[in-house]
Amino acid sequence: MKPAIVFIGFMGAGKSTALAAARKQGLETVEIDELMERELGKPIRQAFEENGEEAFRAREAEVVGALLENADGGAIALGGGSVLSERVRAALERHVVVLLEIDAAEAWRRIEGTERPLATSEADVEALLAERAPLYEELADAVVPMADRRVIERALPAIQALAGMPEGTRLLWASSASGDYPVFVGRDLLATEWWPLEGRGFCLTDENVEGIARRLKSPAKVLAIEPGERSKSLTQVEETIGEMAALGMTREDHVIAVGGGVIGDLGGFCAHVYQRGVPVVQVPTTVVAQVDSAYGGKTGVDVGELKNYAGAYQQPAAVLTDLSTLDSLPKRELAAGFVEVVKTGLLAGGSLWEQVRDMESIDSAALDEVVFACARYKCGVVAADERDAGLRHVLNLGHTVGHAIEGVSQFSYLHGEAIGLGLLAALRLSDAPDLRD
Repeated sequence: MKPAIVFIGFMGAGKSTALAAARKQGLETVEIDELMERELGKPIRQAFEENGEEAFRAREAEVVGALLENADGGAIALGGGSVLSERVRAALERHVVVLLEIDAAEAWRRIEGTERPLATSEADVEALLAERAPLYEELADAVVPMADRRVIERALPAIQALAGMPEGTRLLWASSASGDYPVFVGRDLLATEWWPLEGRGFCLTDENVEGIARRLKSPAKVLAIEPGERSKSLTQVEETIGEMAALGMTREDHVIAVGGGVIGDLGGFCAHVYQRGVPVVQVPTTVVAQVDSAYGGKTGVDVGELKNYAGAYQQPAAVLTDLSTLDSLPKRELAAGFVEVVKTGLLAGGSLWEQVRDMESIDSAALDEVVFACARYKCGVVAADERDAGLRHVLNLGHTVGHAIEGVSQFSYLHGEAIGLGLLAALRLSDAPDLRD
C-alpha cells in the first residue's frame, strides 16, 4: 500500500484548505472531522456535550486508526486532537505526515466565534496548543507554516517528492515576501533521482568538495574554484559569469551551489546577476551553511577586506541539505561551524538552547539532530523580515566584531572561529558573564 499524505495541526491551521489543494492534484481526500460526524450521526460539539471528550477520543481512535492502517495513497486531514491516540500515532509511521504550523494568536483569530468545544477563549487556545505542539513536532516529516491560503498548492510537489526520499528525510517549507521554496534535510539526499528544477544545472563548487558535486545527476557542467574566503570576490564573480556564458548557459538554466558559505554566497550572487537573474539551488556541505547561510537569500562577496560589501537578496529555488556531507569534515571545521549552532541556540532559547548547551561532543551524528531545528529557526526569522529591516538583525549576533576580526586578520580565521570571538565580545558587552562562561 502507498503512503498517504496526512495533514496534522491545531484547529484553524488550514487542514481543509490543504485537502482542497490535494484534490486539485487529483488525490482522493478524507477529512476526519467530517468522517467522525457521519460516524456519530451528530456534530462533534454535540458529541462532546452529550458523551464527553473521553468517549469521543476513544471512538475517534478506532475510526482514524483503522483508516490510516488501511489507507492506500491519497490525502487525509486529521482532527486537531487525533494525535492524542497511541494507535493513531503508530499508524502514522508509514505515511508522509505534514504539520501545518500556526501560532496561538492566529489560530484564535481564525476560530473565534466558531463552535469549538475545547477552545472558547484565547487562553484555551494557548494552553491547548502548548500541550499538543510536542506531539505534532515529533510526528512531522514536513513542516509548512501556513503563510497564506495557497501555500499548500505550492508546497505539494515537494511534499509528494518526500515519499521517495531516503528514510528520515524531513521537509521544511520556507516562505518570505519574495517567494518560497523547499528545504530538504536528510542523509544521502544527493543520491536520489529527484531534482527541484527543469533545465540544465551549472554547478559552482570548490576543489575540496568537487567530488560531491560531480556525483549529482543534474549538472551540465561543474566549475570548481579555489576554496577559501579569498575566492569570494568580484574578480571571481566576473570569471564565473564568463565561464557560464562561454558554456552557453541561458535564462532557462540554473546555478547549483555545492559547498560552504563562500560557495553559497558566491553562487547565489552569480545567479542574481547572470542575465538579470536565474534560479539557484543551494547544496550546503558545511555546518555553517547547513544551519545558517544556505537559507534566507542573502548573498554577497567581499571587496578587499570589507566583508560582504557587494551583495543581493536571491532566495534559492530549493535547498538540499545532505547531512552525510558533514561526515568527512575536519575537526576544526566542525568546531568552527558549531559556533553558528550555538548562536542559533542562544537566539531561539527553549529546547534548542538546552539541546545545544548539553551536547557532549561535536560530531556529524550529533549535529543531525539540530540542523533541522536551526534551519527552521532561521527561516522563521526570514519569513518575518526578509530584507533585514528589523528582526533579522538578531541573526548578526557576534558578527559585528567577528567580521572585523576576519578582515583585519586577512581571513586567517575560519568564519566560525571569528564569530565565536565575536560572540564572546557581545556577551561581555551585554554584561552576561555567566552565559559568556
